[in-house]
Amino acid sequence: MFDTTALRAAYDALLDAAVTVADTATSPPGEWNADQILAHVTLVDATTIGVVAAVTAGSHTVYDTRLTLDPWTIDRAITLAGGSAGLRARISGQADAMCALVGSSLSETELDIPVSTRLLSGTTLLLDRPVPLRDIITGLTEVELPGHTKQLMALLPEPAVVSA
Repeated sequence: MFDTTALRAAYDALLDAAVTVADTATSPPGEWNADQILAHVTLVDATTIGVVAAVTAGSHTVYDTRLTLDPWTIDRAITLAGGSAGLRARISGQADAMCALVGSSLSETELDIPVSTRLLSGTTLLLDRPVPLRDIITGLTEVELPGHTKQLMALLPEPAVVSA
């Protein structure tokens, strides 16, 4: 059984950051705003949940994050979720689903199944090879969610400096 404590903590930190920046965040030109970041996370979550479900069903599957970076798809996800509050609710539900699927239904054998993986960050190819499902989940826990948590917090306005 996979311990989902760190995964749950990563989701909680991301959702806390999303609430913190909800009405005050501004994004630099050319960077994603808070809703775009959250929409991307919902797309990554949906992709990951789909891969986990396929593995548990014994199906061959591919983990490919290209669509999670597509501007039209991100904007569509924002619209379908109904904006910030809907995106946060969607991520919360996806976190519950991910933790339930990963924590209680995956065997060690399933966690070790290699999944053809293509990971991108922007236009940079990070990985294009099979990796164990366990590593995809660990990457979500240790890299993807914390990275987007930091990205959200970086959207907060700088505090005003008072000179004496």
